[in-house]
Amino acid sequence: MPAATNRPDHPHPEGPARHGVVSIGYEGREIDEFVRDLAARGVTVLADVRLNAVSRRRGFSKSALKTALDANGISYLHLRGLGNPRENRSVFSGDQVEEGRVAFRALLSSDDARRDLDTLRSVAAENVVAVFCFERDEQRCHRKVITDEVGS
Repeated sequence: MPAATNRPDHPHPEGPARHGVVSIGYEGREIDEFVRDLAARGVTVLADVRLNAVSRRRGFSKSALKTALDANGISYLHLRGLGNPRENRSVFSGDQVEEGRVAFRALLSSDDARRDLDTLRSVAAENVVAVFCFERDEQRCHRKVITDEVGS
């Protein structure tokens, strides 16, 4: 199943997808605008791929986020096995993005990651799933590895 391509910087030419995976970060966003964006893109499930589903940004910690999503008919799914460990995060913001991707790809062979990838594929077969974490730019985020993996 190919990954959907309706990302904010590359809108899908045919409108919101009916199933598949999109990628989204919440950096610099407010919760209300973020949830409206999900709804406009046809997202029915938000897959949180943060290792720890907490945030200093109001509305983006697990329970507050789940409440905002529920109020808008969007389900929440925490796929902790697809989280990027702290020691691999800084390379994504520097000049070593490919090194970070290689390190993260290696982590995808763990039992937890394989299980969560299978869950993501299964849910995306019948829903539009937004793979979600902090970074706005997917190219500088481990989400890119996840969306590539699920799309293959």
